[in-house]
Amino acid sequence: MVYVSRKEHFNAAHKLWNDKWSEEKNMEVFGPCANKNWHGHNFELIVTVKGKPQHDTGFVIDLKKLGNIIDLHVLEALDHKNINLDVPFMKGKMASTEILAMEIWNILAPEIKKETPNAQLHCIELFETQKNSVKYFGE
Repeated sequence: MVYVSRKEHFNAAHKLWNDKWSEEKNMEVFGPCANKNWHGHNFELIVTVKGKPQHDTGFVIDLKKLGNIIDLHVLEALDHKNINLDVPFMKGKMASTEILAMEIWNILAPEIKKETPNAQLHCIELFETQKNSVKYFGE
């Protein structure tokens, strides 16, 4: 099995907030991430695909095509947007990095399979900051 990765970047704002809680409880749990005026990140997204290299190309997946899939289905929806307000696939969901990584998986897994049937999405890694990241393996 061979693993190939594509790294992309996007900028987005969000707020962590639970409507069922008081403002005090939200501030206690989420701290500055519950700022009523939002806050932003320079996200780094790493998409890893696994499979066996194809005989005719030597590729697991054409990384340019993978980049196009990510751009069309994820980055166009997220880049320079408010995750809570502007991103249809995050509507009604907690805008945590964990949930965002899972939703990105749900979008990309079928698109990758459609593009290259012998390859499959292995991992979404989403960096919110240089110190904090989430890895999701579709489980």
